[in-house]
Amino acid sequence: MSFPPPSMPPLTSDATLEPFTTDEFRASLGQFATGVTIVTARDAQGHLVGLTANSFVSVSLAPPLVLWCLSSRSTALPGFQTATHYAINVLAADQRPLAERFARKGIDRFDGAPWRPGLTGAPVIEGAVAVFECSHHLMQAAGDHTVLIGHVHHVQRRVGVQPLIFHGSRFFTDLPG
Repeated sequence: MSFPPPSMPPLTSDATLEPFTTDEFRASLGQFATGVTIVTARDAQGHLVGLTANSFVSVSLAPPLVLWCLSSRSTALPGFQTATHYAINVLAADQRPLAERFARKGIDRFDGAPWRPGLTGAPVIEGAVAVFECSHHLMQAAGDHTVLIGHVHHVQRRVGVQPLIFHGSRFFTDLPG
């Protein structure tokens, strides 16, 4: 199948693009509504590691692959790099306090958090809308982040439960019906 040529001419070397700041880029990215996840693991020493992330997408159905990104400056990065498995927990609308807790720095994020070991041994957050238990498929540095692609070994989901949504630097807990 062929596609018609684009209606805009390609950029040439003398084309001038308007520059933008990091803040403008971040604010523009914030216009894309996402779900909210807590990614959890046990590092090589068995210590719990977890954080809130909204950079989560599917990559492939066969094999089942998902992708998420983590700041290369994150203190949690070494824990995820040495973990054999991790869980991506898609949060329910009533789990906003957990999202906020796992986004904070300098605290024991798991203190008081309802979790259990998953089938792969990765910590699974109780009450999540969906859980993807993964092993590492690929880790790649990309700019100021590390891209992690996980091979999914187990999934679970709850039907009829509203997800937690993040848009414009704010949480939303009620979706139109």
